[in-house]
Amino acid sequence: MYWNKPYECMPREQLETLQLKRLQKIVEKVFHNVPFYRQKLQEAGFELGDIKTLDDIKRLPFTTKQDLRDNYPFGMFSLPMSEIVRVHVSSGTTGKPTVVGYTRGDINNWSEVMARTLTCGGATKNSIVQVAFGYGLFTGGLGAHYGAEKIGASVIPISGGNTKRQLMLMQDFGTTVLACTPSYAIYLAEAVEEAGIDLSTLKLKHGIFGAEPWSERMRMEIEKRLGIKAIDIYGLSEVIGPGVASECQEQNGLHVFEDHFIPEIIDPQTGEPLPCGEKGELVFTTLTKEGIPVIRYRTRDISMLHDEECACGRTHIRMHKVMGRTDDMLIIRGVNVFPSQIESALLEVGDTQPHYLLIVDRKGSMDELEIQVEVSREMFSDKVKGLEGLEAKIKHQIESLLGLSAKIKLVEPHSIPRSEGKAVRVIDKRKI
Repeated sequence: MYWNKPYECMPREQLETLQLKRLQKIVEKVFHNVPFYRQKLQEAGFELGDIKTLDDIKRLPFTTKQDLRDNYPFGMFSLPMSEIVRVHVSSGTTGKPTVVGYTRGDINNWSEVMARTLTCGGATKNSIVQVAFGYGLFTGGLGAHYGAEKIGASVIPISGGNTKRQLMLMQDFGTTVLACTPSYAIYLAEAVEEAGIDLSTLKLKHGIFGAEPWSERMRMEIEKRLGIKAIDIYGLSEVIGPGVASECQEQNGLHVFEDHFIPEIIDPQTGEPLPCGEKGELVFTTLTKEGIPVIRYRTRDISMLHDEECACGRTHIRMHKVMGRTDDMLIIRGVNVFPSQIESALLEVGDTQPHYLLIVDRKGSMDELEIQVEVSREMFSDKVKGLEGLEAKIKHQIESLLGLSAKIKLVEPHSIPRSEGKAVRVIDKRKI
C-alpha cells in the first residue's frame, strides 16, 4: 500500500517546524518573483523576515479568484514559461478563466498528494481505477490519473460522459475504483439499474468523489446503489487541483495534506481567523507550489477544521465536508440557504431520487422558492393521495430545517436534466 507515513503521520511539532520553514521560503519567493504579491505585501507594511511563527500568517494579505483573473494569463506565475510544463484553467467561470501553471516539481508533488488521496480511498497497486473526471483543461482527470499511476494501479482514462461505454468497460475490465463527481456516480448507478446489471457481477469496491459539495445522505445513496465505499476528496485548481484533502477509511473528515498546504478558517464577512470547530470560509496557502504559489487563497467554500487525533494514525488536520459556498448561498426572505441542506432534507424523507432543482423567483417584493424533486417510479405511479402526502411531508421537512416555506413540485423520474460533470442545482430568476 502506498502510504507516505513519515509525512502523513509526522508528529505535530515536527510538522509545524516544516510548515514554518516552507512558509518563509514561499513568501520570500513571491515577494521577489510576483509583482502582484510584492505590491500587496508592501501595501500591508510587510517586510521579509516578518514571518517568525506560523501565527504570523495572519499578517499576510488574502488572494481571491478575481486577483487571478485580473492578472490573466500568466501574471501570477513566479517562474518564466520555460519552466512551466503544464497549464490548466479553472472550470465553470464566466469571462476570463483563472490560469494555473505547473513545473515538473509541481507535477511530482501533485502526483504525490493524489497518490495519498487514492490510498486514503482504498486504492492499491492492484486496483483498476476508472477515471471518469473530465480530462483536458479541467484538473480532475489528469490529477487522479497521475496519482493512480504513482501508486502503481491500472488506470482507465475514460474521462466524463459516454455512460454506456463507462458501464461496458466497468464490466469488461473489472474496475475496482471509480473516480468522478458524486452527481455522476448517481447517474451511473441509475444507468446500472436501467441496464439490468447485477451489482454482484461488478468488481467495484471504492469510489473517489469530489468537485462539488454533497451530503451524507447522498453518500449513503451512492454506497447502497453501487455497493461501494464512497470517499469525499477536495481540491481546487487555484491551489493545485484535486489532492488538497481527502477522507480516509474512517470517513470522519478530510485530511488536509499539511506538509503542502496550510488551511485556515476565517469569518467570511470580517476576514478574521476562527478557531478549530467553528464554521467559516476555507483559506489555503501553498507551501510547495513552484509555478504559481498562492498566499491565503479565499476558496469561498464553507467548512470547519478539526484537530482531534484520527483513528487512522494520520496527524494532519481534518476539514469537515464542504457545507456549501459563500457565493452559491441563496438568501431567500432573509434566510441563508445552501442547496446541500435541501438535498439532505429530501433524501431524509425518502421516496425521492437525488435529483432536484431549486427555482428562486420574486413576485412583487416577496421571494418564492420552488423545489422540483424527482420521485421514485413506484411512488409516481401510485395514487394521487400518496403523492400529496409525500409533498406535504417534504414541505414540512424543509420548513422545519430552514424555517422557510417552499412550493414543492414532484416530477416524474428523469425529467430533471442530468449532468455528466458538476450538477446544476439552482435557477435564480430574481432581478437583484
